[in-house]
Amino acid sequence: MTIKPFKTIGIGIAFSPNLKANIFEAARLALFFDAKLIMVHIGAQSDDKSKTIYSILSSFKKDNLKYEVVFKSGNPVAAILDTTNKKDIDLLIIGAAKRENLLKYYVGSIARKITRQAKCSLLLLINPSIDRIVCRHIVVNGLEDPKTEQTIATAFYVASKLKAEKITIVEEIKPNEIAVNVDDDKSLRHANIVRERISNRETSRINHIIEDLPQEHTNTIAIKSQPIFGTQGYSIGHYAQISRADLLVMNAPTKMTFWDRLFPHDIEHILTELPTDVLIIQ
Repeated sequence: MTIKPFKTIGIGIAFSPNLKANIFEAARLALFFDAKLIMVHIGAQSDDKSKTIYSILSSFKKDNLKYEVVFKSGNPVAAILDTTNKKDIDLLIIGAAKRENLLKYYVGSIARKITRQAKCSLLLLINPSIDRIVCRHIVVNGLEDPKTEQTIATAFYVASKLKAEKITIVEEIKPNEIAVNVDDDKSLRHANIVRERISNRETSRINHIIEDLPQEHTNTIAIKSQPIFGTQGYSIGHYAQISRADLLVMNAPTKMTFWDRLFPHDIEHILTELPTDVLIIQ
């Protein structure tokens, strides 16, 4: 299986209190993935802005960080998406904001539009830090979908670069797959047998995917397979939260329509209430 590494990482930067933390997070990832960093600021260029950015980047001079700063005017969504396409960015970092007085995070309107329209992979950061917070546990979706193999492969690639300790592959199984009405002990036993068969089938499918991955991405990490019966998107988000995962890796949605946003499912559940940092693989 071919695993495409992230060669160019992009991040939209604003002169907010999180500026330094966002640049530090993006720069560290660019170094981990041996990628070039493109920083995009929507607004006019000025000597003060450039001086501030280059002063922050000076911390990475010894690491020979490859970077470029782009100043662009216009609509923020259109400008960032245009830069993403022109600069061949394959991983775009987006900061998520914390709701007032609540320990919940959400993707704001501009970031949400970018998330729905971007043609590259996305990393949603809920708590950027100047000092590195070690990524120990990664949760990745294992649902049956054509995109899943590449998503799992990328999750293991990321884990190997970040030196994570554990990956949990969550297979979200729709409850209606059991298709058994439980109204007595006999039907309960039958339902449990059906659940067990489905779980074994899903675990076997995931094991076949893992067998095809490069050993250098799998041999130093603890791997767990976790079937879950529940609503896709919501279930894995809840699992990532209660298991205290440092990163959740998901397939990008195939298509986003008005009805998808009106009746949330899959990635929309994640965007509504981020359980942790989220990597969406395109």
